[in-house]
Amino acid sequence: MSSDVAGRAAASPSRAPVRRHLSERQADTVDRLTDAAVEEVRGTGYEGLTVRNVARRAGVAPATAYTYFASKDHLVAEVFWRRLQRQAAPDPDRRRGPAARVAAAIEEMAHVVTDEPELSAACTTALLAGDPDVARLREQIGAEMAERLRTALGDDGDAAVLDALSLSLSGAMLQAGMGYFPHAELSSRMASVAELVLGSR
Repeated sequence: MSSDVAGRAAASPSRAPVRRHLSERQADTVDRLTDAAVEEVRGTGYEGLTVRNVARRAGVAPATAYTYFASKDHLVAEVFWRRLQRQAAPDPDRRRGPAARVAAAIEEMAHVVTDEPELSAACTTALLAGDPDVARLREQIGAEMAERLRTALGDDGDAAVLDALSLSLSGAMLQAGMGYFPHAELSSRMASVAELVLGSR
């Protein structure tokens, strides 16, 4: 998630649908393709990933795969978005301070790809792509993350605080995805940022 998207998402929680409604058969095809993409990334890494290889693994014709995903970046970005959507957002514990609530929300989001460094790196690369389909997913992801931070903050944060946290989170995810620090450290590093931004609130 790029920093400019994080900023816009913090300002506007709009979440327009990325893809038209799918039939049961179409949804099954997309499920098979995204599952196969994860397996391909585990086996070949992002560099070796191709839509054709994913289609072969999924038992889908390449032409069919391309009707759903214009590029491998689009496919990997969809994997991240689906994992984030499937993850239940925790209800904030209002007995805790805002920094602790934000840290808990970030810890949950960090688990999307924490245990899969190859997938984490692939998602980082894919989400930075200029593909229009990726851009729409990037907006969706940014909006979802901003909404979770907003919910965690409750009445203890304003737009400036939310923007600062969103920008920090997107930057931390980028650095973790690029290998500057282990993805497992993301939540603890962001907990320190939340304490710094929120202070004694």
